[in-house]
Amino acid sequence: MNKAVKKIILKTKKQVYGDMLGNNASLFQGEGFEFAELREYVYGDDVRKIDWKTTAKLGKPFVKVYKEERELNVVVVTMLSGSMYFGTVKQKSETAAEVVSTLGFSAVKNADLFSHMLFADKMYDLSRPSKKLFSVHKAVEEVLHFDPIGKAADYQMLVDTLTKRLKKKALLFIISDFVGDIDLKLLSKKHDVFAVMVRDRFEEDPSELGYLRLIDMETKQSFEGNIDSGTLMSYKKALLKNDDRLYKQFKKQGIRFTKVYTHEDAAIKLMKSMRKM
Repeated sequence: MNKAVKKIILKTKKQVYGDMLGNNASLFQGEGFEFAELREYVYGDDVRKIDWKTTAKLGKPFVKVYKEERELNVVVVTMLSGSMYFGTVKQKSETAAEVVSTLGFSAVKNADLFSHMLFADKMYDLSRPSKKLFSVHKAVEEVLHFDPIGKAADYQMLVDTLTKRLKKKALLFIISDFVGDIDLKLLSKKHDVFAVMVRDRFEEDPSELGYLRLIDMETKQSFEGNIDSGTLMSYKKALLKNDDRLYKQFKKQGIRFTKVYTHEDAAIKLMKSMRKM
């Protein structure tokens, strides 16, 4: 275990098991459920639990009723494309590792099952559900040792893979910078999805850099140009459009989300965000 991995593990473990997060029964507000029966829809029911096949067949809305399970199935997915290889304070990938570690230790502390998946243009790693601390250590190592350069984020592949592999309802955390064509609707129908957006302040509000040569970390292609005010304005508009579309989609699909910047403490930000939801 190298110093970077050890530093994150020691820090987040202390936060989760210590006074900072330890006074809370659980960091999670998700639900572990097992299907029990169908009943007619009543005003106020969660629309995500509507059984559309039965509704179409009988001509009136029916919802799925679940019984609570003893433990949560916590699945953490890290999307590490080339765009995560960036940061002015620290790499976005390092912040992602802190998020993984915080969620992992919180699951183990709460006696829930924890598993981790690593994605980019395909799935690179998959761990078995576990309640052991070692599973968290391994997940953090996988994230920090992974080389994202030259790899593009394939969100469709992520959705297809998770749909096939996750048979049991999960409290599903997806960690990424969430830039691109993204639709998690299929996952939100079955799972309780929580999106953790990892960003650096500079990429959202960059300053003029003048004429320079840049490299696209996903394609490894380089290009030269003048990064002036006009260029930055177009870039910011595109990113704002991306995020606005994403937020509307999340709210419509019942997906909870938060944003963690590279200069923030991931554990504290997650705790504050999740307690509000």
